[in-house]
Amino acid sequence: MDTNTQREAMEYDVVIVGAGPAGLSTSIKLKQLNENLNVCIVEKASEVGAHILSGNVLETRALDELLPDWKNMDGCPLKTKVTKEKFLFLFEKSSLTVPSFLLPPVQHNKGNYIASLANVCRWLGQIAENLGVEIYPGFAASEVLYHEDGSIKGVATNDMGIDINGEKKDSFEPGIELHAKVTVFSEGCRGHLGKQVISKFNLDENSDPQQYGIGLKEIWEVPEENHDEGLVFHSAGWPLDNQTYGGSFVYHAENRQIFLGYVLGLDYSNPHMSPFEEFQRFKTHPKIAEMLKGGKRISYGARALIEGGIQSLPRMYMPGGLLVGCDAGTLNMPKIKGTHTAMKSGMIAAEAIHDFIEGKDSDLSNYETKFNASWLRDELHSARNVKPFFTNYGTLIAILLTGIDQWLFRGKLPFTLKHKHADHETLKPAKDCKKIDYPKPDGVLTFDKSSSVYLTGTYHTENQPVHLQLKDNNLPINYTLEEFDEPAQRYCPVGVYEIHREDDGSNPKFVINSQNCIHCKTCDIKEPSQNITWVTPEGGGGPKYANM
Repeated sequence: MDTNTQREAMEYDVVIVGAGPAGLSTSIKLKQLNENLNVCIVEKASEVGAHILSGNVLETRALDELLPDWKNMDGCPLKTKVTKEKFLFLFEKSSLTVPSFLLPPVQHNKGNYIASLANVCRWLGQIAENLGVEIYPGFAASEVLYHEDGSIKGVATNDMGIDINGEKKDSFEPGIELHAKVTVFSEGCRGHLGKQVISKFNLDENSDPQQYGIGLKEIWEVPEENHDEGLVFHSAGWPLDNQTYGGSFVYHAENRQIFLGYVLGLDYSNPHMSPFEEFQRFKTHPKIAEMLKGGKRISYGARALIEGGIQSLPRMYMPGGLLVGCDAGTLNMPKIKGTHTAMKSGMIAAEAIHDFIEGKDSDLSNYETKFNASWLRDELHSARNVKPFFTNYGTLIAILLTGIDQWLFRGKLPFTLKHKHADHETLKPAKDCKKIDYPKPDGVLTFDKSSSVYLTGTYHTENQPVHLQLKDNNLPINYTLEEFDEPAQRYCPVGVYEIHREDDGSNPKFVINSQNCIHCKTCDIKEPSQNITWVTPEGGGGPKYANM
């Protein structure tokens, strides 16, 4: 490929990478503070919201601050208020209901809203555009640009129309450079560029290893008699063992729809485990199967979640740039919520950017000063020990300790537990672990990966460079297959990775079906040798979530 292709350059006050809740809130707040600021958002999805996936029960605290009159605004998608909630501990054939009054306050949802976060982002995107923010969907920021002094200059979008061999096709169009006084990285969990700047500027040198989970979600339309609009319940326990962190969410939304999902910590140790299959198996529990009886699955998707909390937060400012939302790691793990925290981090970032551009501050470090003085920091600090409880003590004891921590001490225990390992370090050798015999899908309640990826609407332009890059092409077969039975073929929720063999079982080959990739980033996180790097494909590719 000709790397000397001349690129057009565009100048802005602020460039934001990613039109999720954090990036959109940053842009809206910036325009509220100074309507004359030139603000641009680049979004790799084909439209705002198309790559957004979340449970989602939305706490409105940040939204109340950003848009106080949101309930009366045109197009607001928040319609279904939480009216009931349950927590179940599941056994294989039975369950134990935990009374709501025993749940710590952090897990109460009364007054929150069941919502499609994709639709919330579409709505926020329209508000931002009405304020004068320029949003460019279908443009993937693929490169960080730097000034000669090492500070961030902006980003460049990737070249379009490059074939799998790196040669220009007839449809070739060079990328665009976007220069800014401040660049905001709001790509969501395990952001491609965020990962790079964290490494370049050693932003995580004083942080614990980051922790992640994978969240899988389906939307079902069910008969009226099985639907209870406004009901929220979560579960722990079966099908996972006591040492594996995970649990479910079941949200009864409007229009007889149920948002059904499963979150599994990516620090699991058995390489034979498949998060996708665990989710499918979860649906066979009598309590869940009864609810879905007569229903139809209409959507599917998956996404990594960032769960390390305040111990794993990197420094969030650098010369010329900021990290916000899940690009930094602001999700509140015990609440299972990251939208309101992402929005608040973006709003704080906007205030710091405004002061910097106005000349009130000489650098962007005031972002963390403002962050540490906010309710967001207090909320994350009070949640800091919950994930380590599960990692260190297993599910049953962790639930008890979480109750003590959150009920009796309100998250103010006089110590902070540490995260000791990154998720890619936790797999045990396959020979030392029990194989898991997952049942075949029935096509009614449980499904395979092929039919599931079809529901995501995923599309990538043919004959483009593979965006799932191997540092060592031989490692999957020469090491990972033998040591861990190549777990990529199981941890990927859409079957991107496969091992192909001859009919007699010989000559194994590692196959990457990158056209199936839904940009969940699980491979980038969990691969035990960190041999897989997710990079941005052509803009506009990937899933097209309508209501997730």
